[in-house]
Amino acid sequence: MRTVLLIRHGAVAGDAAHCFIGHTDLPMSAEGEAQIRRLAPRLGERMTPDVFYCSDLVRSRRTAELLLGGRAIPLRIQPELREINLGAWEGRSRCDVAEQQPAEYEQRGCDIENFRPPGGESFADLAIRILDFWQSLIAEHTEGTIGIAAHAGVNRVILCHVLGMPLRDLFRIAQRPGCLNIIEWDRQLPAFDPSVLRLAGAVSRMSGESGRRTARKSVKCGGLDEAYG
Repeated sequence: MRTVLLIRHGAVAGDAAHCFIGHTDLPMSAEGEAQIRRLAPRLGERMTPDVFYCSDLVRSRRTAELLLGGRAIPLRIQPELREINLGAWEGRSRCDVAEQQPAEYEQRGCDIENFRPPGGESFADLAIRILDFWQSLIAEHTEGTIGIAAHAGVNRVILCHVLGMPLRDLFRIAQRPGCLNIIEWDRQLPAFDPSVLRLAGAVSRMSGESGRRTARKSVKCGGLDEAYG
């Protein structure tokens, strides 16, 4: 059996919930560190990673450190696991971008997969970067448990790939701070054919009695809307 523990870092310091934060190297807040400390006991004997990966951003590295708790588990810092690069939009509030660049902001909403802010990446660009790493990861680790402390956009790209979902639907998968996604598959199965996918704290947005997934398309500047994260 091969298992990947895919984790999002905890909440970030400041007003990050209402801003475009990608490569910006912000630390976790006290609340964010507490979220990870609450998660840490779940990575006990039954889910102890054989190796752990994180990005080189401080919020990802600190998440890995807290989860490992000083245990002698190899930690590999991978710059390619960084969050999406939002270029000229980095650090700006969603409301500021929506008011000052309404056409570009609307374009992003209409084509979330391919829109690229000036000097930044599109989610299609991010997918190329992340899935190259993912393929190398599963080729190297054919069994055992792998931990990854990453970011919301990174995790969504991986989960869309594993689930066979179009990348344009990535915001149908919620990735709350400190959430855990567990991907399991038998080593006899194809590499991208997981037998079990469990999302702990990563709840997909659902609508209607049939449980059909729907994406949120609107943005309310007064609060967080993950559809424009």
